[in-house]
Amino acid sequence: MSSVIAATRFSVLDRSRTREGHAAPEALRDTVRLAQDLEGLGYHRIWVSEHHGVPGVAGSAPTVLAAAVAAATRTIRVGTGGVMLPNHQPLVVAEQFGVLESLFPGRIDMGLGRSVGFTDGVRRALGRDKDHADDFAAQLAELLGWFRGTSSSGVHARPAEGLTVPPFVLAMGEGATIAARAGLPMVIGDFRNQEKMRRGIDHYRATFRPSVWAREPYVVVSGTVAVAGTPEEARRLLLPEAWSMAHSRTHGTFPPLPPAERVENLSMTDKERGFYESGLTGHLAGTEEQVAHELETLIKETGAQEVLVTTSTFDREALLDSYRRLSRVAGLAAA
Repeated sequence: MSSVIAATRFSVLDRSRTREGHAAPEALRDTVRLAQDLEGLGYHRIWVSEHHGVPGVAGSAPTVLAAAVAAATRTIRVGTGGVMLPNHQPLVVAEQFGVLESLFPGRIDMGLGRSVGFTDGVRRALGRDKDHADDFAAQLAELLGWFRGTSSSGVHARPAEGLTVPPFVLAMGEGATIAARAGLPMVIGDFRNQEKMRRGIDHYRATFRPSVWAREPYVVVSGTVAVAGTPEEARRLLLPEAWSMAHSRTHGTFPPLPPAERVENLSMTDKERGFYESGLTGHLAGTEEQVAHELETLIKETGAQEVLVTTSTFDREALLDSYRRLSRVAGLAAA
């Protein structure tokens, strides 16, 4: 096994993707079961996501789901990838993570993003608009202030104040600059545009300011990794998500994942086919040997300390097998 890979942490973001023929509550229970399996395989952390009004995603309340995941596991770190801070009051977010850290001390991560709802309807329902994302840096500073007890309001966040919950910034758009100025670890993706990703990482490291949260830059690269017995089987893992993304780009709604065999028999318009084929490219997919080589190259080129795997597919057994194979590539099971 490569020493570069062996020195890297491996973690998972599970989006609680819904599947055709399976109800949304099952997707949430699938996430909890996956967390237990990943813990047994030696993964460093599992994160859950925040989406609102999306048919294809059941995870709408990440801190609630994180509590269920943490309660069902013992050692794996649990967090959010992420809480979309512009959707919430920073005080409430601090309180939620303060409760999580109090219940599961030393295991909670606070991944934070700057996106608002995907559609105008969702944004109206949340009482937000696109401009709220512009205030992310100030919202982030306010949130961290609640943990440090530095708010000038005279209000104290209970039980968050005085606790240390590691914060991470999801570096979309200006996120790399914000993470660097705040002195926070950064999560950046995806693998399909590695040149853009490397530029963001270089900028982050060049402008990083040490803080009480992180003395040095910490880079987490995120994207899809699919490992199977053959390259063809690995590619089939990618089909459901690629089709759902193509459908969302052409129909405006992100649907539940279909089975790979149905995707293979679908007729598509030229526009759909273009988005679909694009969605199948740029990922790390193949046999254990192939993925090991691609991972080593990626880690060397980015200098990342951690890889956050974001794979979604219809077949949960095949997904778990992929994570099991990846754990062997990374030497997690042996550890």
